[in-house]
Amino acid sequence: MNHAKAMGEVVRLPVRHADHAADPAPDLDAPPAPGDAGAGVPPTDPPAPGPDPSGDGPEDDGDALEGRVLVDGPDTYRPDVRAHRTASERAKRRPIIAPWLRDRDEARATVRWAVGYAGHVTGYHTARIPLYSLRLALRSPRGLYRVTAGAWRWTFDLDARPLRTHAIDRRNDESYLKLMSERNDRVRARMFVTGAGVVGGGLAAASVAAAGGVTQTAVLAALVFLLGWIGTPTDRSVLDTAVVSTKAPKLTSEIVVRALAALGNAEINKTVGKGGSGITFPAPITRDGPGWRAEVDLPYGVTATDIMERRDRLASGLRRPLGCVWPEPAHDQHAGRLVLWVGDQDMNQVKPNAGPLAKAAARVDLFKAVPFGTDQRGRPITVELMYANALFGAMPGMGKTFALRVLALAAALDPSAELRVYELKGTGDLSAMEKVAHQYGSGQDDETLAAALEALREVRKDLERRAKTIRKLPKDICPENKVTPDLAAKRSLRLYPSVFVLDECQNLFAHPDYGDEAARLAIDIIKLGRALGVILLLATQRPDKDSLPTGVSANVGLRFCLKVMGQTENDMILGTSMYKNGIRATTFTKKDKGIGYLAGEADDPQIVRGYYIDNPAADRIADHARALRKAAGTLTGYAIGEDTAPDADEGASLLEDLAAVMAPGEAKVHSQVLVGRLAELRPAAYGPWVDLDGIGKAKQLAAALKPYGIGTPQVWGQDETGKGRNLKGVHRDHVTDALNATRRTDP
Repeated sequence: MNHAKAMGEVVRLPVRHADHAADPAPDLDAPPAPGDAGAGVPPTDPPAPGPDPSGDGPEDDGDALEGRVLVDGPDTYRPDVRAHRTASERAKRRPIIAPWLRDRDEARATVRWAVGYAGHVTGYHTARIPLYSLRLALRSPRGLYRVTAGAWRWTFDLDARPLRTHAIDRRNDESYLKLMSERNDRVRARMFVTGAGVVGGGLAAASVAAAGGVTQTAVLAALVFLLGWIGTPTDRSVLDTAVVSTKAPKLTSEIVVRALAALGNAEINKTVGKGGSGITFPAPITRDGPGWRAEVDLPYGVTATDIMERRDRLASGLRRPLGCVWPEPAHDQHAGRLVLWVGDQDMNQVKPNAGPLAKAAARVDLFKAVPFGTDQRGRPITVELMYANALFGAMPGMGKTFALRVLALAAALDPSAELRVYELKGTGDLSAMEKVAHQYGSGQDDETLAAALEALREVRKDLERRAKTIRKLPKDICPENKVTPDLAAKRSLRLYPSVFVLDECQNLFAHPDYGDEAARLAIDIIKLGRALGVILLLATQRPDKDSLPTGVSANVGLRFCLKVMGQTENDMILGTSMYKNGIRATTFTKKDKGIGYLAGEADDPQIVRGYYIDNPAADRIADHARALRKAAGTLTGYAIGEDTAPDADEGASLLEDLAAVMAPGEAKVHSQVLVGRLAELRPAAYGPWVDLDGIGKAKQLAAALKPYGIGTPQVWGQDETGKGRNLKGVHRDHVTDALNATRRTDP
């Protein structure tokens, strides 16, 4: 038996050579002949004779190919309409109309730039007309000399003199006589032309002399300008440069290959050494906005991430600033497809703008995309805040709060949205929001932190009300069981968007007393509030596991990461493995303020520069937002001077509740025991505290009592099991004194 047949070997059958071209092409669709073992397989040449490894002799040659499978198709071309259709559907069709013409804002910006550029150039040269006139007048004598000398040389054929001189030097009389005869013929014809020109010029001069002064001045000026232009040296120009061009050189395939070869990648170096055949360009290099776009198929085994990791080296190879070079993967293609965009100008050198929110008639609908910034090509980038939450992270001073302010002001411009704003740095970076916020706080003190925590509790409790309201609605009104624009417009349902802004959230999450509960509340709001119309906007300058709980960073949908120092901070903001995949906010420099990676809005992270809204612009936008809310009747809470500090449960006092659950004979009680009693008294207010462990209960009660000046020292008493021991607890006298003091100060 043949060895290949026994092993079930899959091999490629021999292909016909040129000497078999006369044979008719096989018909793959024809039915096989009866008993044909190669049914459905085109006939092939028999294998060349050779030793039979099986030792069965020549009679076994007949089944040598039996059991083998054809793995490569025949060389004969057969058109496949379905294959062409599939390839066409997968192919990327270039737009018929340029993208900037289809985008109204970008088209307006382009036309505005063109008009401004033309106006600047025109004004610049118009102001220098006297200088240009003087320059041409001074150069006109040289121009007259050049015209006269040129006419003389042409008329008398002086350019051919070296040929005649050469013939004399070679003593070639015959050649010399022939050249002189040709020269005399030329000179006679040219003297006639020159004479006619002199006569015509004289007549023209006489006509001008006989004309009026305006004509004489115009002709003389034109003649002087013409002679001045002719007399201008080749290394100089008549006009000055109105705009100093800093345009980058055109991006070519040669430049790209050279830059890739400078990265130190072994596979790229191999293919470059063979002439660069492993680097191909599936599409032409074209202009894309203010830069060049190139699509590159890298050598086998090299991925786009390998290039992105060496972005600084790539910029060096392209001889461009780092902020101009932006390599990206083409995720809709294979992993070796690189999209390289090289800008004309460093992104951080482009003048920032305030964006559409700064317009006088700006108005926002949170159920639609919200303006946020621009990408490296200058195209506007929007985000969808509804049904999402956002996290901003960066080093101090990199523009994190400015980016947060854009979305906060966008929410303010939606009159239906209710805003809670807590700026926990205390510098007033979000002070403009005081004019529109339902709740507002600024500072690092415990009082502000406690107010922020209480606001989180209020929002968490409101989620339960919203869920019950949606659950009771008919399916034809709320088919998807989530807040819709129609439901939000019905103020009686109280399902309007609720936006909670928490800047420098690490001050709250890292607080020894408030941090644990704040983290749990934030996680609940992020997980449950998405469909209920609640939006949480967080910003931190210290993205680590202590100041930014992993449950928060893992569940936020929108993430904007500006410059950070390391991989841990990068992945805390953008998500796990982002650094490994080449999305590295560590590559931004100190000059890249306001520039970061935006993840969660598009399929792939985007380079975005947030709109620049400074404090004066923010005040103007907030004034406009306040006017919108006044007109809509939605200005409430802090913005109109109301006391919005939330209570524990419908006005119930924690001190009164403690006094109620502590027996008259109990001088001091363990905190754990008190938490259990409070939960029995008011489950809605204190029920979540029971889910904590013993230490957590003690910390929770201590944090709640701290604003009243009540401490929780070690006290002796019976724990929850009835065993006597020393634990954190509360003295009844302290509660009574604080309660009496509170009642005396109340009006």
